[in-house]
Amino acid sequence: MKSALQMILLSSLMLFTCHSTSSAGETTKSKTKPEAKNSLRLILPPIIYAVPGIETNVYFDNVCLVINSANYVFDVHCNRGHLQDDRWTYTPTEKEVGDYAFELNILDQSNQIIASQKSRLRVAPTAAGKEKPTSLLMIGDSLTHNSIYPKHVLELSKKFQGPKLKFIGSHNPKNDPEVMHEGYGGWTAVRFATHFKETARTGYYRERGSPFLYADESGKPKLDFPRYCKEFNDGKAPDVVTIFLGPNDVYSATDKTIKEKADTMLENLEILVKMIQNYSDQTKIGLMLPVPPAATQNAFGTTNGRQQTRWQYKRNQQYVVEQISKLYQDKQDQQIYLVPTNLNLDCVHNYPAREEPLNVHNSVKVLRQYNAVHPATNGYLQIGDTVFSWLKEISK
Repeated sequence: MKSALQMILLSSLMLFTCHSTSSAGETTKSKTKPEAKNSLRLILPPIIYAVPGIETNVYFDNVCLVINSANYVFDVHCNRGHLQDDRWTYTPTEKEVGDYAFELNILDQSNQIIASQKSRLRVAPTAAGKEKPTSLLMIGDSLTHNSIYPKHVLELSKKFQGPKLKFIGSHNPKNDPEVMHEGYGGWTAVRFATHFKETARTGYYRERGSPFLYADESGKPKLDFPRYCKEFNDGKAPDVVTIFLGPNDVYSATDKTIKEKADTMLENLEILVKMIQNYSDQTKIGLMLPVPPAATQNAFGTTNGRQQTRWQYKRNQQYVVEQISKLYQDKQDQQIYLVPTNLNLDCVHNYPAREEPLNVHNSVKVLRQYNAVHPATNGYLQIGDTVFSWLKEISK
């Protein structure tokens, strides 16, 4: 019996030694475990865009799927920027215009890399697109309807002397003639691609049909982007189109239904992309990656009661980011770009929050988030920073 026990202990020790050292006898410190590679579903865009004088961030909790990102170590390899607890942050100078390697590693408590991905940091010159006339169509849901990030993009274009933007669209919820777009609260990719009403472009926005659908001679609705452009851009195709959709398509999904709902969203997103491309293969299309939700369950409890949890919605949002990235990350030669709006949003501090008592019997107040998927103004400004940095790059 003693001999058998000794053999078991010896076998266990050999197994531990095998997993703790490399074939060369070195420890596996900072070595990726093959079986755990990218188990956190880390995903970075091909390019991180930056402009001198504008802060660019990669918030670590936004690029992977974990319940608590504080349980991991995030290590950025890039000879620009600063590594902080919750983010990598960088505000370039004009002297730093160029292209830089960027790698993000995630390590566990045993100092092993469990996820790793590479990207490129691209700093466009301030003079890019200087005074270049550029027509811009923004398509989206409530995040665009709010008009804060579109307005910020316009203001940045004026501050940085270009590109000289002309917003086109039929919707003007803030009564600002300079900021027209096609952003409607609650809308989905499906609605833009398929929902027809004769009242499109007029009346209450929630009751409108898609602005791109028109009845043909037989009365059958069809997507008619040339006619839309004739009506709102003197018959010319836009120079740039951004599409910022996804949250409403998959908000209520579960792990069982997310694939079906996301597939439907992506099919209709592709219909919109083809609608634009069929009219002009020179129009640059920016697919804005859906942004993560507010950082706390408090925000979901206030906004939606028990309809959805933060963790489930973040799983849904991350899945959509992954699928859009798989489909479109290598299509710049077709004038399709990923705009990494999901990276540059502080979900802890830049979502709406207010002071509330701890409970009915304790008047001590704490700060609680109260909106799950709509950032505060400073969050919208971060979204606008990302869009503008991308516009500068494609205007070179």
